[in-house]
Amino acid sequence: MPENGLREQLIATARAMNSSGLNQGTSGNVSVRSGEGFLLTPSALAYDQCKPQDLVLVDMSGQCTGVRKPSTEWRMHRDLYEKHPDVGCILHAHATWCTTLACLEKPIPPFHYMVAIAGGDSIPLAPYALFGSQELSDALLRTLQGRRACLLAHHGVVCFTKDLENLLPLAIEIEALAKMYVQALQIGSPPLLSDEQMQDVLERFTSYKP
Repeated sequence: MPENGLREQLIATARAMNSSGLNQGTSGNVSVRSGEGFLLTPSALAYDQCKPQDLVLVDMSGQCTGVRKPSTEWRMHRDLYEKHPDVGCILHAHATWCTTLACLEKPIPPFHYMVAIAGGDSIPLAPYALFGSQELSDALLRTLQGRRACLLAHHGVVCFTKDLENLLPLAIEIEALAKMYVQALQIGSPPLLSDEQMQDVLERFTSYKP
């Protein structure tokens, strides 16, 4: 897709992220791979005020082109694109239920088979590191091995897909799982699916790789 089209689609995704209730205010960020770098939402600008020219083009050395500053989380976007050529777009949100678990330092275990939508038998938790830091990006990369999503301790959630069409639906599904898990914990510790059961699910999900 031409860059102008990507810019429009990225803004639409960022706005939908907030209007869906997945994110609030100017928190969170979304990016899409473009050429030898990626387009990223800017820092401290409400998404409903964001114009195509406000998006920042960042290359793999961290050099930025645009009228605004990039999101402070640009490092984790850059590092994910650099280490994973199959990553086409990335979403980071302060989703309420995901962040609730993240603040409790709880990953999402295989309490429901749809946990496999993130690529494994759990949605893991990356250890806490300061927002925007290289330490956070390094922790994210270690945690995301073999996964398409993870929680960030005391922070939020990150997920990625190949294209923007599937990005927000994945994030919404993960937030729904987080909500169900938190609600289940109010009653007790839910029984978990076994490794064998989750492997069966993952094999069924092989053809579904957003």
